[in-house]
Amino acid sequence: MNRDKMIERLRTKINEKRFIHSVGVEYIAASMAMALNEDVEKARVAGLLHDCAKGLSTKEKLVKAQNHNLPISDYERKNPDMLHGKLGAYYAKAKYGVEDEDILNAITYHTTGRPEMSLLEKIIFIADYIEPNRKELKDIAQIRYEAFHDIDKCVEHILKNTLDYLEAGDGEIDEMTRLSYEYYKKRG
Repeated sequence: MNRDKMIERLRTKINEKRFIHSVGVEYIAASMAMALNEDVEKARVAGLLHDCAKGLSTKEKLVKAQNHNLPISDYERKNPDMLHGKLGAYYAKAKYGVEDEDILNAITYHTTGRPEMSLLEKIIFIADYIEPNRKELKDIAQIRYEAFHDIDKCVEHILKNTLDYLEAGDGEIDEMTRLSYEYYKKRG
């Protein structure tokens, strides 16, 4: 499916604010891909579609994940909104014709990260966090610099900030986020 058709379909599936965010992630991902010698088109597609399942209600996410036989962790069962990555990858393939496993993995893990991410996965994970339409986050200027100068340090920094934020509140933590942080911290 070409970009125009993806845009047309995506606009009907997510609200305007999420659509603007998705186009922002597409742009940042493409910029990072150019700077880091990754496939720009793959980065654009993954960035554009990373939240394509975000428009579903919380209940719909759980029901649709079950209906499509997607693996659901205990954490995701308690927090079905976190299924939007897995569902997004499923829809990218089923509804948008994406076959590339690297793109599908980048969509799947764009929120939690995972150990041993590919370059594309790291780019989408970071682009989702740093795109300019998001609210300002802790250390964002430093993280944006790291995105183009030390991608693994950037991934570790984002994961650390995410864990700190969740631990400071009463938010539960997805085990994949913790595993990802430990992996990138050791690589540091």
